[in-house]
Amino acid sequence: AGHPPAVLLHEDGRAEVLDVPPGAPIGVGGVSFESVEMSAPTGATLVLYTDGLVESRTTDVGSGVEELRLRLQTTAAGPASLETLCDHVLGTLGPGTRDDDIALLAARFEGFPPDSVAYWYLAPHPMTAGQARRLIRRALRRWGLDALLDPTELMVSEVVTNAVRFASRPISLRLLRTEVLRCEVTDDSPLVPRMREAAPGDECGRGLFLVDQLALRWGATRLSSGKVVWFEQKIPAK
Repeated sequence: AGHPPAVLLHEDGRAEVLDVPPGAPIGVGGVSFESVEMSAPTGATLVLYTDGLVESRTTDVGSGVEELRLRLQTTAAGPASLETLCDHVLGTLGPGTRDDDIALLAARFEGFPPDSVAYWYLAPHPMTAGQARRLIRRALRRWGLDALLDPTELMVSEVVTNAVRFASRPISLRLLRTEVLRCEVTDDSPLVPRMREAAPGDECGRGLFLVDQLALRWGATRLSSGKVVWFEQKIPAK
């Protein structure tokens, strides 16, 4: 988004500057953006920042980014919390002689317990939605989430049906059980679905409207290899 490349701080203390394509700042119209997907190792920390942190009247951006990387790498074993890590970076690379605004954001990937993830690859054909419903039902029963069976089954059916229409390769279906229940359907088509109002006599066009009414929140994200459509639901209190 027009900012310097992010730094990935691995759990073993190694820091790497991510190789991402340069892009124009967010808000600039008529400019294409390239998406990049990378692995997020459990325990790793992603550090995002503006050029105000690494550039000054006496330091160019390239040198500043390398200084940031080394600073993170040499202090990784010390600070335990993200707040402490950010405070340390700001304290050492600080405002100082810099005369530009500084923004710093750190996010740590905690990972998911294996028993809280269900993942399937499904061939795109007319029977795929039914197969997805059966898989979802088994997973939710295994997790004791029977109260979410009907709405989840309905939404999965709608999203998978839409993915099958455009997919040319197998689609993926993933359930994540955290503080919410999240469902993700990924396919190789870049066409992002949009909710529309169906006329009373229309026989289709209500799928995303149903998802919008039933889900806590939902969305669609383009990937370099297609897109992912997701929705989340509250997990009922026991």
